[in-house]
This record gives sequence, C-alpha cells and structure tokens, in this order.
Amino acid sequence: MERPLIAVLNGPNLNMLGQREPEIYGRATLDDVEQLCLRTAEKLGLAVDFRQTNIEGELISWVQECRRRARGIVINPAGYSHTSIALLDALLATDLPVIEVHISNIHRREQFRHHSYVSRAATGVICGLGVGGYSLALQAMTDLIANEDNR
Repeated sequence: MERPLIAVLNGPNLNMLGQREPEIYGRATLDDVEQLCLRTAEKLGLAVDFRQTNIEGELISWVQECRRRARGIVINPAGYSHTSIALLDALLATDLPVIEVHISNIHRREQFRHHSYVSRAATGVICGLGVGGYSLALQAMTDLIANEDNR
C-alpha cells in the first residue's frame, strides 16, 4: 500500500538553522530536521517531501503542486507567516489539511511576529517546542488523515 505523502515545506532563513540565533532556534540544522521528519514518517507510515526555499513565489508554487500529489502540508513559513497573503491564498486553495510549525513561540517574541496569516489556513498550529514540533505535526497529520479516511 502506498504511503500518504506529506509535504514538509520550509520558508526563508531556515537553511540557516544551527547558525542563526541558536539561543532562539537551537543548534539543530535543517538537515537534522529533515532526518527527524524522515524517521518520524517511517514510524508513522508516511512519505515525506521535505523542501526549503528563501523565495516566496517558489514556496507558493510548491503549495499549489500539493493539491495534486499530497495528502497534507506541514509548513514552517518562517517570516512569510507575518507578511504573505499570497501564501495564505495558496494554502486555502489546496483544500488539504495544513499544520503550521514554528520552532520558537512566536507569541513570546516581537509584536510583529504575533500575527500569522498562514494560521487562517491551518488546521492546527504548533509553536515554541523546538524542532520536535515537526514530529508532533507529522503525528497530528497522521491522525487527521485517518479521521478523513474513516468518514
């Protein structure tokens, strides 16, 4: 049986994990996060397409591709959370479950980070639990898919 595909999409500057502000984001690299997602997906019976970009239009194109090929989206939109209505529109158009992940607790940070446009499209939001939030998001996505399949 084919494993459900979950797109794990990452926005700008996440390629700098482990180097950029480790006091906020920790020492794990994006490669570490990808390996965590692959191990978690294996345990859960999922397939993962893990990607990162610093380009808003590319991220939006990836979201649009998910409509045809993925069962759900786990997204850390990073700075685009607070600025991109276009990303929100793309996520809403997929008609897929979306889980938004933030490594830091955006609500304990600068005021401008408290609002996320992406949250309006998200089925759930995980923030402030470090890179482990990605594992939690994949577990939650598994549950969402199972509930959808049982309808």
